[in-house]
Amino acid sequence: NFLAFLDVFPIVKGHVLVIPKVNIDKFYHLDDALIAQWLVFAKPIANAIEKAFPCKRVGLSIVGIEVPHAHIHLIPINNVEDMNFSKPKLKFTEQEFKEIQDSIIKALL
Repeated sequence: NFLAFLDVFPIVKGHVLVIPKVNIDKFYHLDDALIAQWLVFAKPIANAIEKAFPCKRVGLSIVGIEVPHAHIHLIPINNVEDMNFSKPKLKFTEQEFKEIQDSIIKALL
């Protein structure tokens, strides 16, 4: 019911998006049971991000301005500024994205 993938415009290394497969604009239009499942799906991914990118915690944010599809941002953070969506986005090469992805997948296992 869900997909997780790296944000192509990350604000920190390890920034992941988790989306429902159903095409819906606003998270609060989802059925309550699906919202609960969404968070349960995101939980092991957050744990893997924390293992792959040592941080104080993995922040969760639902902003909903960038694209008209409900999505959760999972972001490794050490302070509140790490979740500032107005700061410049990071740029990674395709190889760097692959290494970040591999690190998170390895931490899931």
